[in-house]
Amino acid sequence: MIRIAFVGAGSVVFTRQLLHDILSFPELADCAIALHDIDPERLEVAVALAAQAAETLGANPTVTSSVDRREALAGADVVVNMVAVGGHDATVTDFTVPAAAGLRQTIGDTLGVGGIFRALRTFPLLEALAADMLEVCPQAWLLNYTNPMAMNIQYLAAVAPDLKVAGLCHSVYWTVRGLCEIVDVPHEEVDYLSAGVNHQAWILRWQHQGRDLYPALDAAIAADGELARRVRVDMYRRLGYYPTETSEHSSEYVPWYLKHGSEIDRLRIPVDDYVGISAENLAEYAALRAGLAADGALPETWDAEDAAEYAPQVIHSLATGTQRTIQVTTLNTGLITNLPMGAAVEVPATVDRLGIHPHHVGALPAQLAAANRHFLNVVELVVAAAVEGDPEHIRHAAMADPATAAVLTVDEIWSLCDAMVAAHGDALPASLRRTPVAAEGAKARRS
Repeated sequence: MIRIAFVGAGSVVFTRQLLHDILSFPELADCAIALHDIDPERLEVAVALAAQAAETLGANPTVTSSVDRREALAGADVVVNMVAVGGHDATVTDFTVPAAAGLRQTIGDTLGVGGIFRALRTFPLLEALAADMLEVCPQAWLLNYTNPMAMNIQYLAAVAPDLKVAGLCHSVYWTVRGLCEIVDVPHEEVDYLSAGVNHQAWILRWQHQGRDLYPALDAAIAADGELARRVRVDMYRRLGYYPTETSEHSSEYVPWYLKHGSEIDRLRIPVDDYVGISAENLAEYAALRAGLAADGALPETWDAEDAAEYAPQVIHSLATGTQRTIQVTTLNTGLITNLPMGAAVEVPATVDRLGIHPHHVGALPAQLAAANRHFLNVVELVVAAAVEGDPEHIRHAAMADPATAAVLTVDEIWSLCDAMVAAHGDALPASLRRTPVAAEGAKARRS
């Protein structure tokens, strides 16, 4: 019987979908599920969701819960991480402080100033989680959903190189599915290849029965002026390959759009979008909590059509040996030959009873690799800041960030980082809360 630990199970909207997806496999119907969260109230809701999923699907899992992480992890075969360190309040900070400095963001969880500080407050949790796993479940796979994905995976490789880790994200699946709807082709009949970095990968091949579907997409765009008014359609038309994350996300990873009010209007970019999404998640949790307190009932909103998350598929393959191909974020060991070795990249991978086996992709088209390298420069510097305890690297990362550097001067970037450090306070390691002085830092590096 496979044992699955959920870390951050209080992320109840996501937990509900994963539980249903897992228990919908007959071979996993009697699995052991250990739920962990530091918030007892959220954990109580997660337990109720697990009971509801089991009843709905006729499954009989063994479900336990604990606010003690090590207790939940003990003996796990798979650990699913979906912690959002700092929750909604930290997300609001990630938007309001940069906005006061004149910096626009849309999602703020992957790159940019928001992504940088989300990573820095998440890294201590990841390091502690990895240490616990290596002690109480050393052979377990850590399946990470927490953003910023590339930063988190690259950091884990630096501090826990023996841990088995894969980053999972549904963006490629939903991108391909959406593209197939545009050209009116069943998505289950298409073949595709995607690679790059998480939230900025690319659809390199996309075919239906051997027919390249990109010409059909070109025709659809030409026929629909509104379709062209999206960031990733604009990127596709200029770079030649479709990016795998939403326009809201994609606008933040390049210097071309958010700086210009005219581009925000032309491409309908929803500035500050994630603040509203985060608030909606809070409201949904509050409704679940209220319903549970009132009559012990929870609304049933799971839809089998949405059962597309990778973690349940990985778990099923590990348990049964069923072979399937998914997308994963993992270290670049020559998988993508024109991106840095050791960087966190997103590639196809085969999953079976023996684990997760990433595929060699080769070289990306030069223009795509160039965009990815800008992205990975920021990732490398954020990881270096944490590993080395160097607060200057936080500023270096923000200076290297394409969207930030397009808007702010270097003095403004350093001041913004000072303000973000102060705003997040004790959520950051003490070594990173020091305020560096550029001239003194340069003098020290030369000595």
